[in-house]
Amino acid sequence: MAAASLALAAFGGVVRADPHPWQLNMTRGVTTWSHVPYDLNNISLGVCVVIGVLVFGAMFIAMFRFRKSRGAVAEKWAHNTVLEVVWTTIPVLILITLAYLGTGGLTSWADTTGSQMTVKITGYQWKWRYDYISYMGKPIDKVGFMSRLDKQSDDTRQLHSGMDPYAVKVGDESTYLLNVDKPLVLPIHTKIRFVITGGDVIHSWWVPQFGWKLDAIPGIINATWANIEKPGTYRGQCAELCGQDHGFMPIVVVAKSKADFAKWLSEQAAAAKKAPPPPAPFDASAQVATQGG
Repeated sequence: MAAASLALAAFGGVVRADPHPWQLNMTRGVTTWSHVPYDLNNISLGVCVVIGVLVFGAMFIAMFRFRKSRGAVAEKWAHNTVLEVVWTTIPVLILITLAYLGTGGLTSWADTTGSQMTVKITGYQWKWRYDYISYMGKPIDKVGFMSRLDKQSDDTRQLHSGMDPYAVKVGDESTYLLNVDKPLVLPIHTKIRFVITGGDVIHSWWVPQFGWKLDAIPGIINATWANIEKPGTYRGQCAELCGQDHGFMPIVVVAKSKADFAKWLSEQAAAAKKAPPPPAPFDASAQVATQGG
């Protein structure tokens, strides 16, 4: 397990969700769509900064330059129609612009047409199941697995308070409660459709580097997509409070080149074919009939 963790950490560098000191902005992301929320956040922040400078600037000028102690006398007019039209129209135009950008971002995020791959994600307490449905227009048979907190991270979890929470490390990167036994492996430069649901309670699949998160709700299939631009290891968490071990169901995505992914997928398909068939379900009526005979 340690060797596998080392290999996982070495592949493409490890990217985590935690911020660094003095970080003032969102994570830029590694998918083709992740720039949308990043840019929209910057635009909204810029608008708020400009409004703040104008409003507070005017307020401080009025307070200090036109105060009574300096002999300022208040004007007698009650309103100014032109001014009122201007300061009503400008905010409306700003809101319409932001709504247009936000709606466009959401519709493009939900548009899974033209997907080259489909992965089904099911959330359970407290693990994820990944099923590979299709790739490049061809169905994938029996490639799927559960992904849960690996033994090394689970052992670290049991150190409890008072111990060093970063005692278990892989290279220079702490992987406290961040490793899984089986990561989700995906190809880069591929439009991947994710269909996400829940098997028991509501979960939420969240990888910050992808720029989005999506709820996994029992009985409901939610769908979105991602196109990863560069190989690497990207980490996330369940973003929905789903039970007492909610903090112990991390997400690890390993993005590989198309050639490396095709090789990995063929290996998984071959292993699935060699695996013994599951045991037949127990038939109580047949057993009773046999005993009766």
